[in-house]
Amino acid sequence: IFVRFVDWSERKRSAQQIIEVLRPQLSQISGVQAFANNPPAFGGFGSAVQFIIRNPNFDSLFVGMDAMLKRARQVRGLTNVDTDLRVNKPELAVSYERDRAEDLGVPVRDVASTMQAMLGGQRASTFTRNNKLYYVMVQLSPEERATPTDMSGLAVRGRNGELIKLEQLASVKEGVGPRQLNHYMRVRSANLSAGLAAGFTLGEALDSLERIAAEVLPSGSTIALGGESRELRESGTSLYFAFALALIFVFMVLASQFESLVHPFTVLMAVPLAVTGALFTLFIAKSSINLYSQIGMILLIGLVTKNSILLVEYTNQLREKGMEVVEALLEAGRIRLRPILMTSVATIMGAVPIALGLGAGSVSRRPLGYAIVGGVLFSTALTLFLVPVVYSLMEGLRVRIGRVRHGAAAATHAMGAE
Repeated sequence: IFVRFVDWSERKRSAQQIIEVLRPQLSQISGVQAFANNPPAFGGFGSAVQFIIRNPNFDSLFVGMDAMLKRARQVRGLTNVDTDLRVNKPELAVSYERDRAEDLGVPVRDVASTMQAMLGGQRASTFTRNNKLYYVMVQLSPEERATPTDMSGLAVRGRNGELIKLEQLASVKEGVGPRQLNHYMRVRSANLSAGLAAGFTLGEALDSLERIAAEVLPSGSTIALGGESRELRESGTSLYFAFALALIFVFMVLASQFESLVHPFTVLMAVPLAVTGALFTLFIAKSSINLYSQIGMILLIGLVTKNSILLVEYTNQLREKGMEVVEALLEAGRIRLRPILMTSVATIMGAVPIALGLGAGSVSRRPLGYAIVGGVLFSTALTLFLVPVVYSLMEGLRVRIGRVRHGAAAATHAMGAE
C-alpha cells in the first residue's frame, strides 16, 4: 500500500515522524505482519538494509538465516527486521522404496509420470473444433485428488502389465517447505531486510550485520548486498576514485597556470583543511558520511582552492616586482583578505539553506550542506595562516636546492678548466 502525503507546506510532521507514530499501531494488528517504510532515495522501493545470504545447501541456509534473524533483531537501530525465507508452505514428501519397486518391476520414472499426470495434469493431445484448438488434459477429478490419502490409490504398471498400488512402492508424509527458492548469482539465497531507526546510519547497520554473519553463519555461506545497501558500497568506492581524480585534474591545471610543480602543492594545502572542517561539522551535527556528504567533499576541492590561488598568484606578482618572500606574503594577505572573505561568505550563505534542511525532502540533503559550510569556513580561517607558511618553506627549499645545483655546476666547470 503506497501512501502519498499532502504537500510539505500543508503538514507539520515529516515522513519519518509519521512512520514512527504508525509503527507501534501496525504491530498490534493480529494476523498480519505490517510495517511502514520510507522509500530510499536510491535503489528503488524497499527497506534500506538488504543483506543477502547464499549457501548451496538449503538446510545450512535455513539454519544460518534463522540465527542471523535472531541476532539482527537484537541490534539497536534496526527496525522491521524480516526475511523472505519462509518455511511455511504445506507439501507432501514421497519416499520411494527402490528395492521393493525393483522386485515389482516398476521404474521410478513411471511413478513420477503417473503422479504428474493424475495430480498435476498432463497434456495428452489436441483437437480442433469450429476453427478452435483444444487441449486434451489427463487428470483426476478434483474430488478424487482432494486429500493426501488419495495419492495412495494411484496405480502403476509393473512387470507383465500388472497394476500395482502406489502405497506398495512409496510412503507419503505431510510436511512444510519453503514458500519459494530464491537464487542470487545462481546460488540459493535468502534476503534479510530491515529499516533504520533515527540516528542509525546504513553503514553502521551493514558493519553490524557483517560482524554477526562472521560469527553465526555456517561454513560455505557467503554474503552480498542489494538495493540501497549495494549502492552505498559501490558509490563509496567510486567517489573515492572521483575524489582522487579531481585532485589530479586540479593539480594539472594549477601546474600549467603557475608553470611550476611546487606552487600547486601550496594551493592544494587548503583541501585537507576543508575535509577536516567538513568531518568536524558532520560530527558536531551528528550526521553521517553518506553519498551527499561525499559529494560535498568533492565540491570542496574546487571551492576552497580559490582562496589559495588568490594568495599564491598575487604573491608571485609581488615577487616579480622585487619584493622579498615574507614582505610579499604579508602584502598579499592584506590585499587579498577582502575578496577571500567575500567569496567565502557568499559560498557559505548559498549552502546554509541546504544545511538547515528547509523544504520537502531536504532532510536527506543536509549532510551536503554541512560538508560545504564546515569545509569552507574551516579552510578560510586557516588558509590565511597555513598557505603563507607553506609558501615560505617551499620557496626557501627551492632557493637552497638552486644554490646546491649552482655550486655543483660551478665545481664541475672548474674541474673541467683544470
